Amino acid sequence: MTTNKIDLAQFRPASVEPGSFPVIDGHNDLPWAAREATGYSLEGLDGSARPAGFQTDIRALRAGGVRGQFWSVFVPVELTGGEAVAATLEQIDFVHRLIARYPDDLALARTAEDVRRAWASGRIASLLGAEGGHSIGGSLAVLRSFARLGVRYMTLTHNDNTEWADSATDTPVHGGLTDTGREIVAEMNRVGMIVDLSHVAETTMNDALDVTDAPVIFSHSSCRALCSHPRNVPDSVLGRLADNGGVVMVAFVPPFLRNDYAQWQDDGRKGAKPTVTLSDVVDHLEHAREVAGVDHIGLGGDYDGFDDFPVGMADVTSYSPLRQALIERRWSNDDLDRLAGLNVLRVIGDTERFAPDITE
Repeated sequence: MTTNKIDLAQFRPASVEPGSFPVIDGHNDLPWAAREATGYSLEGLDGSARPAGFQTDIRALRAGGVRGQFWSVFVPVELTGGEAVAATLEQIDFVHRLIARYPDDLALARTAEDVRRAWASGRIASLLGAEGGHSIGGSLAVLRSFARLGVRYMTLTHNDNTEWADSATDTPVHGGLTDTGREIVAEMNRVGMIVDLSHVAETTMNDALDVTDAPVIFSHSSCRALCSHPRNVPDSVLGRLADNGGVVMVAFVPPFLRNDYAQWQDDGRKGAKPTVTLSDVVDHLEHAREVAGVDHIGLGGDYDGFDDFPVGMADVTSYSPLRQALIERRWSNDDLDRLAGLNVLRVIGDTERFAPDITE
């Protein structure tokens, strides 16, 4: 755990009062929800008529204090090669169309300055993250092209291994990263794409931390010490984030929060559903703060990526009651600001120095 806090003054807009820093959330699956449920329709996503079953709209994001959102441009692992690339491009296109449809509310952001500029204009900074290394079809050229389109992070795997990295939820075959995987991480550093270690095996986490020159994130993971789900981050890796400068963005997904819920899901959701509450999320946040340090925590709700969330946290308005719960746990204004968005805004800025042409 770090003992001396990182000076984040350069990332804090002068207009933001202590304790009220905007939320920058690490992972939202609205693009995939729109693909599956509405054929990529943009109707009602301003909050005027949110489609049934969706957990996200612009009005709700504002109500939750979310002023920065990483939109996940996810495609399933069953798609490979050119099919995966094409489907990811469709996801990227959806986000660009969403921003164009609601220009008074959303602004595309590639850099930390873009985020601050969006806030200054009263808009929600919209960033993109590719969920799964299979999306690039094994091509560094595709990786670079995604970066040019505004993709700021890539999750190295999804639920299955790639040809170059082991996943947390597949049988390991590589022992972490292959040489190709290390090359991909290095290229991500070079083009300013953040390495996202959610979904990857512990061996892959450690290999990536050994290789990367830039800070990493876990865009939507929780703490394995509190819930043993393999998608969660072990303390040994949380402890490495201080040296790396990275951030774990705690997810609100029930099987990542409580072992009894994870077991209930594994058993086919038979019997009474275990109760998961906002307090469970707070427990994970406090554990991550204790082990990784307050400079290395953030929020990655994973809304529209799961069908069930803790009691009282049904949609993206839930960041507001979460903040109140943290105040009741006596979190300081400074800690609240770092968690909400200062830490990840610092990571966005730190990764830019590896890619001076990131906006070109």
